[in-house]
Amino acid sequence: MNPFHYVMARSLEQAKEALAEYTPGAALLAGGTDLLIEWRRPAARAPRTVIDISRIGELRGIGMEEGMVVIKPLCTHAEIMSSQTLRTFAPLLSASAATIGSPQIRNRGTVGGNIMNAAACADTVPPLAALNARVTLQSRSGKREIQMVDLFVKPYHTRAKDDEILTRIRFEGLTPRKRSAFLKLGRRNALSISRLSVAVILEQDGSGKIVDARIVPGAALPVWERMREAEGLLLGQIPSPELCASAGRKVAEEMIVRTGRRWSTPYKEPVMAVLVRRALEQCMRPEFRRPPENG
Repeated sequence: MNPFHYVMARSLEQAKEALAEYTPGAALLAGGTDLLIEWRRPAARAPRTVIDISRIGELRGIGMEEGMVVIKPLCTHAEIMSSQTLRTFAPLLSASAATIGSPQIRNRGTVGGNIMNAAACADTVPPLAALNARVTLQSRSGKREIQMVDLFVKPYHTRAKDDEILTRIRFEGLTPRKRSAFLKLGRRNALSISRLSVAVILEQDGSGKIVDARIVPGAALPVWERMREAEGLLLGQIPSPELCASAGRKVAEEMIVRTGRRWSTPYKEPVMAVLVRRALEQCMRPEFRRPPENG
């Protein structure tokens, strides 16, 4: 690892000042679970200055503000996994955090780092995208709030300016009628990076018809987005295993349209269809679910 200048920021104002002074060539250090590994690679571009924000208390916490769920970027995956607020209003986000790495990684890695690293396999991003989350970016010159899905340009690249820092993630919490699911497939059952994942939110009205459907695949597209065509198949329909299977196939089709056919497509296409089907079935009210299979 190449030598670098180290700055410990103990407040948001100090972090913004340090970014303004040392940008370009500065990098923010929070949990470090992605950043430190990347810096050890021979081809990695080491920063000239590392600004440690891990001790900034105002960037920690999970709560409610004006009826919206607010998550600060230094919240760890373990905190997201165990938060009663998130288990109540965003259970798919808690479920995604529980799949990340090992207990050690979940205790160090942060949701802000997971977002700003912008890796296609980031597990917390599909649930946040399905929740229509918005993010706040701040610098010494001001702050702005944007839709989170608009933050990403391509893998490992965001629209954040060099002197901006993520300070808040917020979204409208799910009501009891909005069911959700997060499913992930990796090479093994633990310490696994996503090969594919999907976040789903589904709401049925009193008659059973689907009135809200949100599907966001992970590790499947260059950037995260909702699968509008597949969602359109579901709206106004009474859910059934056959309908869920059709929506799963449509998501797989949309994935191929955006990425083209590759060497991995024969594997990913059917797997994505099945992941979406299973996630949708988990979100269906019990009376609409597939009967248990014999044997």
